[in-house]
Amino acid sequence: MSRFLHIDLDGAWDHRVVQDAAPGMEYLDARHWGPQLRYCSTRKIVERFYRELQERLTKFTLFGSGDFHHLSALWLRKIDEPFTLISFDNHPDWDTRPPHWCCGTWISRALKMANLEQAYIWGCGNFELNWPHRIFANYRGIRAGRLHARPWGERLNRASLPHWRHMARENWREMFAAFAEGLAGQKVYITVDMDCLASTEAVTNWESGLFTAQDVAWALSEINATAEIIGGDVCGAYSPLNYARFFQKMFGKNDHPAQRQIALEKAQEINLRAFRTIWPQLTQATPAPVEAPVAIPVKAGL
Repeated sequence: MSRFLHIDLDGAWDHRVVQDAAPGMEYLDARHWGPQLRYCSTRKIVERFYRELQERLTKFTLFGSGDFHHLSALWLRKIDEPFTLISFDNHPDWDTRPPHWCCGTWISRALKMANLEQAYIWGCGNFELNWPHRIFANYRGIRAGRLHARPWGERLNRASLPHWRHMARENWREMFAAFAEGLAGQKVYITVDMDCLASTEAVTNWESGLFTAQDVAWALSEINATAEIIGGDVCGAYSPLNYARFFQKMFGKNDHPAQRQIALEKAQEINLRAFRTIWPQLTQATPAPVEAPVAIPVKAGL
């Protein structure tokens, strides 16, 4: 049985090209589920989807847009031992408001798991960590020491800087190396949302972060050196917005930033380059050498 599964919800990835880039990747056509699950969904629909898919789930999963990131909380269900969750994401996804199943609330779903010991989010850089939006963070998890954010300081406003243990391009590798060393002997699950990457590195449906694909690959290699990666996923590629229900469409479109005007084929080409760099390090499938990241110009703010 393969360790890799591509769950195609929205055509974000060309599965023929993906299978060439990741030999042994199984393919599951779930595009009929995509509009029902995109951005947010009902508990009933999510559980029906899970029942249909659970026997096909594998150790490592590739799926569609970041609009489906809440499905990572389903992939975690197959873990039956204590573990640490590490998310590379431009968004914290820890909102405590409804809807219960939403791409912006899935970390709160994961924290309901008794065997999830701690969750770390690296690379946040959007407005949700600034006032007043940060009042919707999962402070119960933060105060309990189970939920930790490592955002980019240059994306925080001045008033928010004291609230978070932030990082900068100059010191983030030092911070991450120390973090990875502290994971020694732990079992970890890693999720990579491609919106953690700079806009020159990936095309997504959301605001872009500051990492390069090589940055993330390096971070994964650091984790591989100390901890045991027991599973992981990659999502966050671009796909046209398509919803099944009126309120789902209304809230989803209101929450998204202006969509980048780009042909799907071109977006897939750009994202495939990042995938080729990140996936081998995540899955330990004959990783390519990790090179020093190329400096990219970034602007403070969004």
